[in-house]
Amino acid sequence: MTKQLLVLQSDFGISDGAVSAMYGVINSVSVDLQIYDLTHQIPQFNIWEASYRLLQTVTYWPQDTIFVSIVDPGVGSERRSVAVLTEDGHYIITPDNGTLTHIAHYATIKAVRLIDEDKNRLPKSGESHTFHGRDIFAYTAARLAAGEIRFEDIGPEATVESIVSLSLSDSYLANEQAFGTIDIIDRPFGNLWTNIRRTDFLQLDASYGDSIEVLIKHHDRVVYKNFVTYSRSFADLRIGEALIYVNSLDNLGLGINQGSFVDAYSVGTGTSWKVTLKKA
Repeated sequence: MTKQLLVLQSDFGISDGAVSAMYGVINSVSVDLQIYDLTHQIPQFNIWEASYRLLQTVTYWPQDTIFVSIVDPGVGSERRSVAVLTEDGHYIITPDNGTLTHIAHYATIKAVRLIDEDKNRLPKSGESHTFHGRDIFAYTAARLAAGEIRFEDIGPEATVESIVSLSLSDSYLANEQAFGTIDIIDRPFGNLWTNIRRTDFLQLDASYGDSIEVLIKHHDRVVYKNFVTYSRSFADLRIGEALIYVNSLDNLGLGINQGSFVDAYSVGTGTSWKVTLKKA
């Protein structure tokens, strides 16, 4: 079956011609392919956020969709170029630098191929080794989408266990509290998305309208400690009030009605940012 949908993600921004060049390469392979953008506003070099945005997005696309994710501070180095197939039938073509961390942890990767860069490189792209997004990843994805190559033709097989992974921790319950991390900032609104699952949080017997004690720590430093309301939506509270809510991934989020939590309290993301929730 020919794969028709291509979805691009990068940290390139849209102020120059980089994204357009990738579009051009894809169209040079076939003008019949459908190209979409996940985002090109990943903070530069932020592999963690690129990984999370794939988790946020991939499963909502049809089977056989091909994703190209380019956040590649190690471009031109010995880092591997890979294509993976998930159990749900999605393809991701990306540098093997941690971009697949969340997909590998929360979904399932079925197969991995190392991209043979001698066979899968844009013709006449010269000796440049600084734009693999155009010359390797977009080109390989386009040929796969157009049916010019099969997944097996991309290169030699590798093990799922060999995929590079960033540090990741799971949320858990203990002593009538929920413990987790701040996974991502919900841009541009400034909300915090945690990895605490709604289904776990409800084991604290929390109901809408309850007051929840929130503790956020960065390493051992307390950044935020207060009581906030567990609310169904932002509109349930007055402007400027903080809340806990269920985000679009069915995890717990923290926000301020018509305000930015991250700007108000300078909170970051990753496993060093710990959050604890306790019913008051």
